[in-house]
Amino acid sequence: MFPMTIACLIPPTIAVAVESSAHLAEAAALAAELALPLVADLTISPTHLLVLTEQRLELRQLGADAPGPVSVNFTAGTAAHRRQFGGGRRQPLARAVGLKGSAMPTVIDATAGLGQDAFVLASLGCRVQLVERSPIISALLRDGLRRAAQDPEIGPWVRERLSLCQADGQEYLRGLSENQRPEVIYLDPMYPHRRKTALAGKEMRLLRQLVGDDHDASELLAAALACARRRVVVKRPRLALALTGSPPDAQIIAPHTRFDLYLIPPTGVSVASGCTNCP
Repeated sequence: MFPMTIACLIPPTIAVAVESSAHLAEAAALAAELALPLVADLTISPTHLLVLTEQRLELRQLGADAPGPVSVNFTAGTAAHRRQFGGGRRQPLARAVGLKGSAMPTVIDATAGLGQDAFVLASLGCRVQLVERSPIISALLRDGLRRAAQDPEIGPWVRERLSLCQADGQEYLRGLSENQRPEVIYLDPMYPHRRKTALAGKEMRLLRQLVGDDHDASELLAAALACARRRVVVKRPRLALALTGSPPDAQIIAPHTRFDLYLIPPTGVSVASGCTNCP
């Protein structure tokens, strides 16, 4: 394990900023919503800025060695590439949630993050409810969904299939009524990293600084198992341990990622465990 640096022990301080005074009122409303200070001068330096630009909302870490800004963009970059060339229903993510034949399960992504996997599932036809407990990440995600909804190509199905709720995943799932329970619950929790190579992506580094590890991931899994109608899917690094609790009933393994499947049998029906790479 690598030693913890002093910087890791210092909690981030975040402020809202704008690049143009034309958006000052919008930035003030966002700052009030998130209970953050509004900084009109970009030279003032907390550890992070949530910046409203002419095009989008960006999260910026400040400092000489800071990575570039993080924003949510579903119309270009990685999201667009995965939508067009990710393998459709043959890709491991689609198989993990049960996209087979004409099946189109309803999905709750209870650890939405920046929404990349939820977007892929929606592009394949699923209705996905995104749940994100971090107000900062939720604001970035909401901005990305708003811009995607305005896109002439993907906007119609983004508006129809993707919705966002800023809430704690456990509380959200436990508050659902019987007829609101989804067929599939998808979890992609943060976890304690052991190797520097796992922290390569700037998005992951910034998200970890804001939210830390999901130390309650096992409790969230238990809440998901009590709520899902058909299955719970947990995304993990390929060599990572499964979440504590019940062992998965099946796994779908990709080169760097593993999807642990927890199958919910009909009442009175048992599920055999141990299947690897099941469809």
